[in-house]
Amino acid sequence: MRLALLVLTLFGYTHADLFTSIADMQNLLETERNIPKLLDKYIHEEEERLVQLKKLSEEYAKKNEQSIENGMKDIVNPINAFLLIKRKIFDWKEIESKMNANKAGNVVNSITDDNYGVRYPTADDLSGAAIGLLRLQDTYRLDTKDLADGKIYQDQGNYTFSAKDCFEIARAAYNEHDFYHTVMWMEEAKRRLADEEEPSVEVEDILEYLAFALYKQNNLKHALKLTEELYKLNPSHPRAKGNVKWYEDLLEQEGVRRSEMRKNLPEIQNRRPDSVLGNTERTMYEALCRNEVPVSQKDISRLYCYYKRDRPFLVYAPIKVEIKRFNPLAVLFKDVISDDEVATIQELAKPKLARATVHDSATGKLVTATYRISKSAWLKEWEHEVVERVNKRIELMTNLEMETAEELQIANYGIGGHYDPHFDHAKKEESKSFESLGTGNRIATVLFYMSQPSHGGGTVFTEVKSTVLPTKNDALFWYNLFKQGDGNPDTRHAACPVLVGIKWVSNKWIHEKGNEFRRPCGLKSSDKERFVGDLGVGPEPRDAPNLSPVLAKDVWETL
Repeated sequence: MRLALLVLTLFGYTHADLFTSIADMQNLLETERNIPKLLDKYIHEEEERLVQLKKLSEEYAKKNEQSIENGMKDIVNPINAFLLIKRKIFDWKEIESKMNANKAGNVVNSITDDNYGVRYPTADDLSGAAIGLLRLQDTYRLDTKDLADGKIYQDQGNYTFSAKDCFEIARAAYNEHDFYHTVMWMEEAKRRLADEEEPSVEVEDILEYLAFALYKQNNLKHALKLTEELYKLNPSHPRAKGNVKWYEDLLEQEGVRRSEMRKNLPEIQNRRPDSVLGNTERTMYEALCRNEVPVSQKDISRLYCYYKRDRPFLVYAPIKVEIKRFNPLAVLFKDVISDDEVATIQELAKPKLARATVHDSATGKLVTATYRISKSAWLKEWEHEVVERVNKRIELMTNLEMETAEELQIANYGIGGHYDPHFDHAKKEESKSFESLGTGNRIATVLFYMSQPSHGGGTVFTEVKSTVLPTKNDALFWYNLFKQGDGNPDTRHAACPVLVGIKWVSNKWIHEKGNEFRRPCGLKSSDKERFVGDLGVGPEPRDAPNLSPVLAKDVWETL
């Protein structure tokens, strides 16, 4: 049993991470336009095969019309996106095969140049897309059959899965030793295979994988039953007969008599494996992502909105602030980035997008991690006036120093893109995390929502059980540290996977250095902000205008 997927050696220099970013998936759509051009060039150079290749070019052009017409509709739906990656792998396999048959190595090797810009997915991309689908299934409690039918909640997609599609998703889970999902998707593949006039996958492959997955999930009698079914179908199968005996021996070791091994089959057990986060936090995280955790009406009644006018410029152009939570304080700055600014930042970021990284607490270096699936880019202030403008606006929004803040980070999420619960600040034992920056810990976070997914993609705080759903052009802000400088454990948060749609965000991590007077320590360790820029004097904006009697650009002068 081998996965019939081409590992594109021609693209060996690229990283198999196309699935981690919808922006890259958009580039994949662009390659649809380039294949006919490539084939036309090849036809001119290989005139003796003109008729055959011209036919192939015309066929591909017809496919392109549909792909380009559907465009973004295909890639914002995770089911369609998975099938797009799968189709492109096999499309390219066919083109490569026909061109290599004509000894056209030079032409094939040249297709990655800038004239064509071809970036095709690899088998690893397909596997990553499959794992992303499984993450979405778990987080949003999606039914396997509904997903295979192209249905997400009440939204019906353009495509459905064949038995082979389900088989490949199951095998991706199997390769990750995820037998829970292997059982679910192999069973769905088996059901769909029974309804197919032309089988898209071998039933023998399904039975062998499913039997082993059932065994790993403590269903020995069912594993034996399926393996015997496999042996009857193909007595010459290289492993079936031996596996029958193996399962019999295991049952015997458990005290089951041979006469009882095929009787009284219990209901199949398929327990979800424990989470590295701990099952309690995982359960809370996923419930928050589904926005199922109720919020106290008493707590909601305390929240309010106000105009931030505590800086000279803001007297004439106030910023709208919505308080989302008090302990710890989290606010949403409303309409603080324009559509034009979003478009500019996205265009600046796209060429730089690379697999998102996290700080290794032991080394302080940036590394990739499976618990953060997205692509990110960093933009410096001097690169464009829009970046400079946004940085200045953040200073007005937060009253915090930008000189020691990190560069503006842009992130785009792919199929099932997410970031598991984490802290933005370094904990006490993680002393090397920001050592190279020399600017202290991350005092606060600003998160701009540059798009609004149809479903999913929220920011959730697992300790305080709150959810903030993305609203385009707004920015979420919270303090990571207590006023005396210790990390606040209640700021543990996560980015939920994007179910349907596109998620672009940009964030600014603000550090301690330079903020000694902008956010001074409180008189008591329990002191905390009531609102953004709260220096412990004056009324709350709920009760009075958010104005200072002596306005000055420098906060120390204001004090």
